[in-house]
Amino acid sequence: MIAARIRQLYSGFSSSFWIANTLELFERLAYYGSKAVLTYYLANKVGLDKEAGTLAGIFNFVLYFLPVVAGVFVDKYGFRKTLIACFSFFCVGYFLIGLAGLEYGEAVTQLVGKRNYVLAVLLLTAVGGSLIKPCIVGTVAKTTGEQVRALGYSVYYMLVNLGGAIGPILAMEVRQSLGIEYVLIMSSATSFLLIVGTLLFFREPQTADGEERRTFSKVFSDMIMVFGNLKFMTFLLIFSGFWMMFWQIFYSFPFYITEVLKFERFEILETVDAWTIIFLSVPVTALVKKWKPITAMTVGFLISSLSWIIIGSVPAVWSAILGVALFALGEATQAPRFYEYVGSLAPRNQVGTFMGFAFLPVAIGSVTAGGLADWLRGTYLDSNPAMMWYTLAGIGLISTGLMLVYNMMVTPKQ
Repeated sequence: MIAARIRQLYSGFSSSFWIANTLELFERLAYYGSKAVLTYYLANKVGLDKEAGTLAGIFNFVLYFLPVVAGVFVDKYGFRKTLIACFSFFCVGYFLIGLAGLEYGEAVTQLVGKRNYVLAVLLLTAVGGSLIKPCIVGTVAKTTGEQVRALGYSVYYMLVNLGGAIGPILAMEVRQSLGIEYVLIMSSATSFLLIVGTLLFFREPQTADGEERRTFSKVFSDMIMVFGNLKFMTFLLIFSGFWMMFWQIFYSFPFYITEVLKFERFEILETVDAWTIIFLSVPVTALVKKWKPITAMTVGFLISSLSWIIIGSVPAVWSAILGVALFALGEATQAPRFYEYVGSLAPRNQVGTFMGFAFLPVAIGSVTAGGLADWLRGTYLDSNPAMMWYTLAGIGLISTGLMLVYNMMVTPKQ
């Protein structure tokens, strides 16, 4: 009976749905593979040690902030052309990032300066990469019926996390066998194959007649309207504290693992968050489903904040694994309820617009986490590495306190 029901549900998905999600899986493998090594690569291979985190933070800020605007290109040029453009940017961008670490790329980087070169190619890659989210999420929305749409999004998020779990492991194999710069070359090659796959297999989803199309003027007017909502912006700014902690798994963690714990395969430990999310998301969501969204988010904040104390207290690989797993438990507790709460803050006729800005804390958290990572490494990594993680715990606990204050001030008025 259960198997038949599952087959019935999955039969509601078109071939375009599965092709889009397959493309997403391989794109995530390329992205998370490069993401796992980016700061370590910029610091130790390219020679930008003092600003590696800042540069990576800028890259991910652009990548997560621009999808709001990028949706206009999807409406104007269609999903297929936009996907091809996105993968083309990725193909060229990843290669140019990897070129900075190759011997025959030294002449180019020296001509314009290493920092200028790296910043330019990171921005190029991020601008193109911002096109991927509206393409894939939009395809899922258009190729699933009402009865299976929730399941369709579950498939999408599962594949995103699967890419986050497998991508860094593949990156580790490439780094150890060929060199860290070839991780970026691998991501470039994967992106080229995604261009071919899109040309051969992806078909444009049908657009309903009379469906509203976004324009740049509409997007910017929506941005002004959202930024003018003080309650919503306060919540997003407080919530960016969570992502300031999250990004340290990729910006600070690799240096701590390799230089303090002397564990060279740092990519494996970076995947603990993704694997924990994959296994715990469903049961944890079911466990806290009766909690108010703000309660679940605050508890998740607290759990993730305390995880850094475990990492700082015991300088061992096992405590690092336990700490990241506990952080992921906090993430699994708050993440599903975050989108529910964003929807509740939006006026009834503006829910879609407000949901489009749900990635803003990820972007803000990334750019602030980058500079913070450079400061933490420069100040504490050699002398007192535990303080790196106690500082993060302090940021998390302050954000948790601000969430409680926000709840006391806002909830009675809702």
